[in-house]
Amino acid sequence: MSKHKYTNLVCMLGIVVMLLLTVLYLCGGAFFLKAAALELPYINKLFSTDKVHRIDLVAKESDWEAMLENALSEEYISCTAVIDGEKFSNVGIRPKGNSSLNTVASSESDRYSFKLEFDHYDSHSTYHGLDKLCLNNAIQDNTYMKDFLCYQMMNFLGADAPLSSFVWITVNGEDWGLYTAVEGIEDAFAQRSYGRAHGQLYKPDSLDMGGGGRGAEAGERKEAALPEGEEGTLPEDSDLGAQRFAAMGGKGGPGGRNGSDDVLLIYSDDDSESYPNIFDNAVFDSVTEADKARLIQAIKALNEGDLESCLQIDEVLRYFAVHNFVLNEDSYTGTMIHNYYLYEENGLLSMVAWDYNLAFGGMGGGMGTESSTAAINSPIDSPVSSGELAERPMVSWIFEQEAYTEQYHQVMAELISGFFTSGVFSDLMENTIALISPYVEKDPTAFCTYEEFQKGVETLREFCLLRAQSVEKQLSGEIPSTSEEQTEAGESLIDGSDLSLSAMGSQGGMGRQRMENEKTNRQTDTAAAAENLDQTAESEVTDIPQKQESPDRSGETPGFAAEGTPPDSGEGNGMPADGQPLQGSPPDGEPGEVPPQQPDSSHEAVSGETDSETGSEQAGESDPANPTVPSGDETFSPGTRPDSPFGNRGFPGMPEGVSAQEGMPAEGSANGLETALLLGGSALLLILGLIFAKRYR
Repeated sequence: MSKHKYTNLVCMLGIVVMLLLTVLYLCGGAFFLKAAALELPYINKLFSTDKVHRIDLVAKESDWEAMLENALSEEYISCTAVIDGEKFSNVGIRPKGNSSLNTVASSESDRYSFKLEFDHYDSHSTYHGLDKLCLNNAIQDNTYMKDFLCYQMMNFLGADAPLSSFVWITVNGEDWGLYTAVEGIEDAFAQRSYGRAHGQLYKPDSLDMGGGGRGAEAGERKEAALPEGEEGTLPEDSDLGAQRFAAMGGKGGPGGRNGSDDVLLIYSDDDSESYPNIFDNAVFDSVTEADKARLIQAIKALNEGDLESCLQIDEVLRYFAVHNFVLNEDSYTGTMIHNYYLYEENGLLSMVAWDYNLAFGGMGGGMGTESSTAAINSPIDSPVSSGELAERPMVSWIFEQEAYTEQYHQVMAELISGFFTSGVFSDLMENTIALISPYVEKDPTAFCTYEEFQKGVETLREFCLLRAQSVEKQLSGEIPSTSEEQTEAGESLIDGSDLSLSAMGSQGGMGRQRMENEKTNRQTDTAAAAENLDQTAESEVTDIPQKQESPDRSGETPGFAAEGTPPDSGEGNGMPADGQPLQGSPPDGEPGEVPPQQPDSSHEAVSGETDSETGSEQAGESDPANPTVPSGDETFSPGTRPDSPFGNRGFPGMPEGVSAQEGMPAEGSANGLETALLLGGSALLLILGLIFAKRYR
């Protein structure tokens, strides 16, 4: 065979091309299979909304008491977290919050919100892919539902928001109460929402009042002065957004705002040191100078009106459509400029929802029927409650150009028709109330009475339905959509005079009568509880068997590690190994129980055995394992919610073809086929390259 003078060159180029194509196919899989990379098992496990989940926290008694006594320092301690029967050791836990943390610390209650960090002591440890979990205590929220409902609405509309569900918490065998579990806005959230090659997340905040971002965790706490009233609450005359509801349509007016320019996302200059309240509160430690410069340029473009170059337009519109509906004044559009996350990727910005326990007029304090009417009809095109709209460049652009205002109205209309008119909201409320009511009734640390809860959820239901009517009429022009026009609206407004916003809970409201009762009960029962700790744990807690006494661990609380050491793997302490369900769990099928775990590739399964010593029949004595079902037409058991309008597949980041067991691609799914095709194609290209080279050398 004759050899052409360019044969060697052609062969070399052929090999290079084939290798490049092979690399492209192999690396391309990381992008083509991006959805598969986001199929994190925790989505189905902990954030399924068809039941109240259970978290049993086990920590050394001395560590737990010290953490509560020094809650404002927000120091982590080690604990074991048993989540729906699966044990996870050496988990970091601390109290969390800002003004709410101070409020609880200055009261007689120990019902703090908590943050669980599965990777705090071991960077490789997660709960089925989840690194951080927030446990919210429903402070100033008699409905227990504000956070949950707002996040459900955000996820429904496709805005960036965490997942959430309800959990019943016990601490060292004692019932602690019903909490809202919220996905932490950190690594797992970023991967689920934006993929593995995600951008940077920030939590802008200049009002650190005893909790919050990474600055607080690193000891860089900023002192903030807020007026304090009795029991750590704000005095009645404090100006915290209440002026919004002082008169119908009363936007802005006196008051102003509390927040630095960087938190408002106002451009100052190109110096990163001019934006300390953003960069000091970066979620990830990987922020580079290039990241800072890119974010500053995006903020500059936002302030200059070059929106297409700096915003994820649709994502931001969807965020503000829900946000402006639910009236969260403890936020970017309120007086206290905080409680939002800022996401930046490739120079484009978007907002991430956070902290809605004071939504639905909760910052206003519920000042009579006039404020209820004003809140229900709050103008959707004048969303800033205090100060000037121009001071909030992240939202003001929507109303500066008619095209964007119209797009915003279209998203608002999508929310009203899809979530409210369709009946999704009504089903969600009915099912959720039936789900959590038995747990609220038995909640030993609740900030409100059960009767206050019942009144609160009915007020929330009515408020949202009336609010939807008003927004629909504002979109059609029947009701003015700006504050200036609403001052002359008169009888066209939706009447809310029968509602009291304070029934849903408000800032400064903590169910004082309930707390005083709890204080009296605690003082009466302290001595008896201390003397009978072991007997109480044995009779009330069926999920955590008593450990066998051993000489080297005498005097320790069952289930705890030795003094000064984190909880161990479970050997000898009455706990199963990590990832295994607890023995002695109540049988499957009873209300509110933890179902038997299914075997998977990473955890050894334990069938539904029961511990004869603890006795599963006692499960209902200390927790709502078998609560009384409220009277009515419901035929399903509490702890389950049939026909839930939101399955996990309704959440962004949860693609089709995913099995419910572990969130991995189902057998025969398109993702598995795509992987096989990519690998096969890559191998074929490499083989063809080698044949080509050998044939034409």
